[in-house]
Amino acid sequence: MPVTSEHSLALSLLRILDLGPGETYAFECGDAEWIVLPLSGGCTVRCTEPMPHPALPLAPPGGPPSRNRGSAPDPAAGAAPPDPARGCAPDPTAGSAPHPARGSALGISPGSGAGGGSVVFELAGRGSVFEATTDFAYVPRDAEVEVWSAEGGRFALAGARCERRLPARYGAGRDVAVELRGRGACSRQVNNFAAADAFACDRLIAVEVLTPGGNWSSYPPHKHDEQCPGEESELEEIYWFEIAPHGATPGVGYQRVTPSPAGKTDVLAEVRSGDAVLIPDGWHGPSIAAPGHDMYYLNVMAGPGAVREWLIRDHPEHAWIRESWEGQPVDPRLPFHRAEEARR
Repeated sequence: MPVTSEHSLALSLLRILDLGPGETYAFECGDAEWIVLPLSGGCTVRCTEPMPHPALPLAPPGGPPSRNRGSAPDPAAGAAPPDPARGCAPDPTAGSAPHPARGSALGISPGSGAGGGSVVFELAGRGSVFEATTDFAYVPRDAEVEVWSAEGGRFALAGARCERRLPARYGAGRDVAVELRGRGACSRQVNNFAAADAFACDRLIAVEVLTPGGNWSSYPPHKHDEQCPGEESELEEIYWFEIAPHGATPGVGYQRVTPSPAGKTDVLAEVRSGDAVLIPDGWHGPSIAAPGHDMYYLNVMAGPGAVREWLIRDHPEHAWIRESWEGQPVDPRLPFHRAEEARR
């Protein structure tokens, strides 16, 4: 089976796919929105959407309230047709034959959504998570999706249960904002491909974090398990790890979660490539990369709040560490890559 691991909280969802050359994984989105994110290799994503549901209009009268902070567009207000130059193309053969550009290789049947249309996204992907940012595909709730890879690879399906059905869309790797956080031994890199203010979703928030070997990230410990307008948002979170080896020596790291006033999660875990830590609540951090082993983790978050935003509180016993960063340089090993290095 192509699904090598699956992780689920009440709202946050994650599946990791290992596809062999020419292998296809098909799934129904159900009540969740998903982002198909290449971890290694490239793929073709075909999404067949149903007709708009009366209870979930794409553009309610007067326009929908935005769940996105900042200037990210809200596609529920309407979306332009997919642009082939941006990595996607409408499927004119929906209901009769596979997409002509890949049809002979895909070997899949068209979607069966009643009256719905299909769109195909070609994702160039990347060699590994440490090499580049990547393009990705957003697929909405209630859609039918097929992921196919000509040469094989590993792909993350980051999801969140949601209410609104937004249009399927393509995200370009070259447009992903690369942010450097922290200083000194707390330096890390964040790829904000689906941050709350970077890419419009209904509930899903997802970012990638890369930490040089020997550094601490997700530090100082912080939490987001209580709804406090303007100060903290309630978000579940999944951490999925990939740790770089050193020669033949497998990589290793550590993850800490401690109880908070809102929950009792208490975890001290040794993590290796393919491991996940589920965080329904609690102070989380540090994420520790062992010396000589760079650490990658994918963060998948979702919450019940009416506003889609990422607001955190630092642990009061450790928040002072931020002041100690003043005057320290960012780790010179960062960034691992820049957005413009993404494959196009």
